[in-house]
Amino acid sequence: MTETTPPSDPAAPAPDTAHHRTIRSFVRRTGRTTLGQAKAFEDVGPTYLLPYTPGAIDFAATYGRSAPVILEIGFGMGEATAHIAALMPEKNFLCCEVHTPGVGALLKRIAEQNLSNIRILQHDAVEVLEHMLPLHSLDGVHIFFPDPWHKKKHNKRRLIQPPLIAQLATRIKPGGYLHCATDWQPYAEQILEVLSAQPLLKNTADVSSDGYAAKPHYRPLTKFENRGIKLGHGVWDLVFERV
Repeated sequence: MTETTPPSDPAAPAPDTAHHRTIRSFVRRTGRTTLGQAKAFEDVGPTYLLPYTPGAIDFAATYGRSAPVILEIGFGMGEATAHIAALMPEKNFLCCEVHTPGVGALLKRIAEQNLSNIRILQHDAVEVLEHMLPLHSLDGVHIFFPDPWHKKKHNKRRLIQPPLIAQLATRIKPGGYLHCATDWQPYAEQILEVLSAQPLLKNTADVSSDGYAAKPHYRPLTKFENRGIKLGHGVWDLVFERV
């Protein structure tokens, strides 16, 4: 049964097991759920929150229609997610985020904007990818501004690593795409290296652009990103196609 009230600590790690995973799609953060977000859990959570189950998801049954499916890993407060879903009503969006305030914020946006093409899994996206997404089931994947883990000794904790990308590539349909964006240049360089080394993916960027793509029209500038641009920070988009 889908839980429709905010859990106390959704990012808490599972007890140690013999199969310890070193990469997760999230890091532990603190945050307070607002009254509006809590109300969104009650009002629209039962419709738009999906339970994690270790079995292949039936997209047609889940969304009540057959349409292209875009997976988003880590949507933060859901600002970009809601914008893109409204811009592309013909597509279905499956969005993974573990942090309760962010999930509540997106649920609130869904209600306010009457968005029917979003479903949320409040669960580690790595496990969702491994157990719920069949091969060749996705038309696209969005990973926007994953935690850059700035210190070199923490780089190994970054989400974008060869094993994850290898799994993602097998879930994307031929002709589908993977779109990553980051505002940390060393991470952009690592992402470019990892994606370029995956034989199932092909860079769509122009050869004269150093491997980075122009910002696709659908990805909005967030408040955080606008602040960074005003401070002279760069943003790097990487768009690769599944071959």
